[in-house]
Amino acid sequence: MMPQLLTVRVDRRHRRPVRLWIPVLPVALILAPLLVLALLGGIIACLIFRISVPRTLGTGWRVVSALPGTRVDIKDGHTAFLVSIR
Repeated sequence: MMPQLLTVRVDRRHRRPVRLWIPVLPVALILAPLLVLALLGGIIACLIFRISVPRTLGTGWRVVSALPGTRVDIKDGHTAFLVSIR
């Protein structure tokens, strides 16, 4: 299953937290031309380095499919950054 929603929260001391909800599918559709170029570049790199293209695409899809449920917390000094993928 492909991720549906990316939630970003930035907490800063003495300021209100910033929250963003980013729907993945509309953003992917908007960035589709860049994604196609990245895919073509990846295929060319696989051919140059003699890596199996179907196996690489399959592995990439498995990584994307495993993203829902991922949560990344980063805290540095007075700022905390949280990314949650649903």
